[in-house]
Amino acid sequence: MNADPAPSGNASVRSDTGTSTAATSEFVAAPVRSHVEAHPTGKRLLVLSFTALGVVYGDIGTSPLYAIKECFKPLYGLAVIPSNVYGVLSLIIWALLLIITVKYVGYILRADNKGEGGVFALLALVLQRQFAKGRLARRTTLVMLGLFGGAFLYGDGIITPAISVLGAVEGLEVAAPGMPEQVIVVLAALIISGLFYFQEHGTAKVGGAFGPIMLFWFISISLLGIRGITLHPEILLSFSPHHAVLFFLAQPMAAFLVLGAVVLVVTGGEALYADMGHFGPRPIRVVWFAMVLPALLLNYLGQGALLLSDPTAVDNPFFRLVPQWFLYPMLVIATLSAIVASQALISGAFSLTQQAVQLGYSPRVTIVHTSKQEAGQIYIPEVNKALWLGTLLLVFGFGSSTALGGAYGIAVTGTMAITTILFCAIASERFGWSRAHIVAFLAFFLSIDLALFTANVLKIRTGGWVPLAIATGVFILMTTWKRGRAHLRSILVERSLPVSELITSLERGKTVRVPGTAIFMTSESEGTPVVLLHHLKHNKVLHNQVILLSIIVRGDPEVPASERVDVEDLTSGIYRVRAYYGFMQTPNVEEIRARCAEKGVRARRMETTYYLGREQLIPVGKAGMAGWRKRLFSVMARNARSATQYFGIPPNRVVELGAQIEF
Repeated sequence: MNADPAPSGNASVRSDTGTSTAATSEFVAAPVRSHVEAHPTGKRLLVLSFTALGVVYGDIGTSPLYAIKECFKPLYGLAVIPSNVYGVLSLIIWALLLIITVKYVGYILRADNKGEGGVFALLALVLQRQFAKGRLARRTTLVMLGLFGGAFLYGDGIITPAISVLGAVEGLEVAAPGMPEQVIVVLAALIISGLFYFQEHGTAKVGGAFGPIMLFWFISISLLGIRGITLHPEILLSFSPHHAVLFFLAQPMAAFLVLGAVVLVVTGGEALYADMGHFGPRPIRVVWFAMVLPALLLNYLGQGALLLSDPTAVDNPFFRLVPQWFLYPMLVIATLSAIVASQALISGAFSLTQQAVQLGYSPRVTIVHTSKQEAGQIYIPEVNKALWLGTLLLVFGFGSSTALGGAYGIAVTGTMAITTILFCAIASERFGWSRAHIVAFLAFFLSIDLALFTANVLKIRTGGWVPLAIATGVFILMTTWKRGRAHLRSILVERSLPVSELITSLERGKTVRVPGTAIFMTSESEGTPVVLLHHLKHNKVLHNQVILLSIIVRGDPEVPASERVDVEDLTSGIYRVRAYYGFMQTPNVEEIRARCAEKGVRARRMETTYYLGREQLIPVGKAGMAGWRKRLFSVMARNARSATQYFGIPPNRVVELGAQIEF
């Protein structure tokens, strides 16, 4: 555990610059992160829209593979009769229009944090708000909700590859009837394993193929939908919401349970928001209205028309809609699209982890930047391995997309409800909304979110416990790390002493000063670092130039380079340097050292020594936090990545001073 040198949470970076311990040349240093322009036009808008089509819409775009099939599975007891088909389709259509089109595309995309989106970006906005003393409980509640929303997305990152790939490969049951289920499961597992294996090479190398794949996919499902609609054109009447109302009045319990399957059509809504920083809201909106929404509506209507014409097609209405001659090509397209959908969630989990690390809710992990141009393209081996193992367990444990449908939905609807609440928490300051406006928005959309969430809660026994268990586990880890850091910080502050006392001691001339520069890294921006006191206690000397370096993570996604470093001259050759980074940026001390030189504090690389603290934590008692949390925190701390790797420090310039700390 490097408690002293690191901020409340950091990540290690492998680089080919020669300043870290990585030896693999294909990994590049973290590029400068930049956002797209706010209102792109012309060719630029076209390029961004095409790219967004491949990255953002994979998850929601592949839901036709299994959504309607799930709505009519035997568990709900719905007969494939016209009134039920119209009712289910009406629910699907209005879920897409209200949740995705109105809520996410119309409102949520406006709640950016300096261009970034996602539940953690919303959480950062909440953390920036000033709460009165009497409303601190509200702030804590919002923070806890934000953390749980982030934790839910890890469940999505495991379930989405499993259900998407299984749903695509199950088309073989239509193309080749009688194929053993075990073959489909093994084939899906192999495809998923290949997907996770290639993560370390970065999406930059395959990202160019995502757009064409999804373009072909949406064109294909549109044409299939039109083909189905010609079988029964009256299916277009499903646009009328009265069919959904009549469905609920006729079969209230069955209709409520079906909401647990209807939610499958809006999975991926959070991806629209989370990926906003890469493309901007305008391309995402353009693609949604011009391509994705029409394609989805056409395909769902086509599947519904097919069920009216042939109720036996309910076993797999998507592939039953495909002409026999096009079955195998469609299988390939569907599988590739499922891979794209999975990639979006996996990349999202990587990005979420980076944000959690920088916001102080996760220990350091290995962050590999796989692109020289795109800062958002990262790879985290620890997360990749965990997602891969979890996905394989689901594939072999559930065995089919239908069985996995019971596990899917709770994480999605939980995150949607939390996003709605966090959005309303900032709407007054951000958009100048009145209380009445906020209450109306919250009441309308939260009622929809909670209805979908409650319908999915009923599936806990059939698999819904999986995302809940994952989210709870991740939530416990994040809160334990945050509380443990705060408790350890309080202990280190008690052991520190004011810098003025250190300077007074140095001015008395009792400490030997030697040539060179010593950089003491500390999470505190005040006081004397404990690692410096240990150094003086044991070595009895100090360099002529001393830099007390603190890296401070702000609530913004990025901090401009011009605002990166603040230098304070404390006299006697001691300087306090505060380096500021955003929660989407990765700090690097070589950059900081160069910025210090611009401000007059020069340190030659080969004459500079970095001092880091490495504490061995000994859990004692229950003061500050529960005993089991202390033990968990200690384990997490021991397994955190080296601060040397994270900061990009030359390994031969580092001195680590260890100490045992009872906490």
